[in-house]
Amino acid sequence: MEVGFSTEEYLKAQKKAIEERLLKFSGGRLYLEFGGKLLDDFHASRCLPGYEANVKLELLKSLGRKVGVIYCVSAKQLVEGKVNGNWDMRYDLSTLKSLQILSENKLPVLGVVINRYEGEIEVDRFKKRLERMGVKVYLRKEIKGYPANLKLILSKRGYGGDEYVETNKDLVVVWGAGPGSGKLSTCLGQIYLDNKRGIDSGYAKFETFPIWDLPLNHPVNLAYEAATADLGDFNLIDNFHRQAYEKKAVNYNRDMDAFPLIKEMFAKMTLSNNFSRSYKSPTDMGVNCMAEGIVNDKVVRMGSKKDVVLYWYRYGEEYKKGLVDKKVLDKMKEIMLKAGVDSQYLSTVVEARRVRQEMIKKRLGERGISCAACVELPTGKLVYGKNSELLHAEAAVVLNCIKELSGIADEYKLISKSVIKQIGAFKKIIGDKSNSLDLSETLLALAVSSEKNLKVSRAIKSLQKLKGCYIHTTHKPSEPDEKIFRKLGMWLTTDGIVEKTKNPDLN
Repeated sequence: MEVGFSTEEYLKAQKKAIEERLLKFSGGRLYLEFGGKLLDDFHASRCLPGYEANVKLELLKSLGRKVGVIYCVSAKQLVEGKVNGNWDMRYDLSTLKSLQILSENKLPVLGVVINRYEGEIEVDRFKKRLERMGVKVYLRKEIKGYPANLKLILSKRGYGGDEYVETNKDLVVVWGAGPGSGKLSTCLGQIYLDNKRGIDSGYAKFETFPIWDLPLNHPVNLAYEAATADLGDFNLIDNFHRQAYEKKAVNYNRDMDAFPLIKEMFAKMTLSNNFSRSYKSPTDMGVNCMAEGIVNDKVVRMGSKKDVVLYWYRYGEEYKKGLVDKKVLDKMKEIMLKAGVDSQYLSTVVEARRVRQEMIKKRLGERGISCAACVELPTGKLVYGKNSELLHAEAAVVLNCIKELSGIADEYKLISKSVIKQIGAFKKIIGDKSNSLDLSETLLALAVSSEKNLKVSRAIKSLQKLKGCYIHTTHKPSEPDEKIFRKLGMWLTTDGIVEKTKNPDLN
């Protein structure tokens, strides 16, 4: 795929920016709030083709022994069973996975901070589990009137009552399970407690998006709005920055709203020579160097526009499940209008729907149901598949893709018809309603067929080339197949069950 972003150039600039900010706190330590995703930042890799999804992990490793990590999670999110969309797992499990990855990469975890704790049984149970794994756990209780009641917050009954995370690290990265995990409050609470101990600590924010030195309505920044449309976030010009420096900078609503309060907190609770006191805008707090890595703006714009459309379909699915309100879809329509795209911007959508319409005319498909799928390969070529008595559309399109990528003739059968029928007959015996193979069943059959077939082995190796490819289906894929697409690194959009809806764009 065409590259629009240089991870190497970005890494060099970002490391330098963090080290320069760290020097401002030579007498204390720097708490660096990590917004967005530290691990598997696929949103960034889609918007910025060439961006490596785990570059921030490499960034922290490059900083050496001076760095430690505090991991935050909200008690409310644990109780609600909130799910990490990237990994499709609850926040308690994603916390465990994050800790494991940090440990494997030799990044010291100073502790897990559970915010907004109010004696929940589920939280107590999770705390015990972490402690029995050798992880230090700190509880921070809900502060009434937060964040407006500064008098209470900056007192023994506020931050003064929090459990203190002790460390000798110069740079403390504060990362969390997701939005609302209490990262900022944890940073400020630690600075308050450090100050009481005579330590001149400060704060900075590492936020990937929005990119402050790109235009407000650049597709990259619009893609950030799309990714957070369910949270109600939106980008705006940082008026504090413009007033202080007569320069435009892009920030977002939550940082803008919180800045006056944060500024006041710094004035009251940090030592006189603390650099944080000199921040004149929310943008000043950041150390974002993403623009340094953009090497082809045209490619980045296209990648970001595709990502906007991806979120349109993702929210459409969540709307049907009752997870988001219609106002999120209305917000997405506004974002797409600004980006100059619509629901058919992805060529995979147009082609899959075209194939399905042809099937309807010819009355093709298993049990009269016409389903189609389309993938855009790294070369830009569109490959489609359709359901039949033998294969689901997802299975057919993946087989067609790996044949194309392996240089195998289209008419060649990677799996013999007899094998497919045998599996189908077995499915019938165990009561499966469909005799045709889904993607997971097809890949297992493919693996078995590869034992003595070099062509099939070659085709299987081509599966890794599907990473980063967009796929559209005219129907809702099965849950196991969706998981396979995630494992392959493919980006799925779907019309859902179009037979039961009048407007396929809202599926």
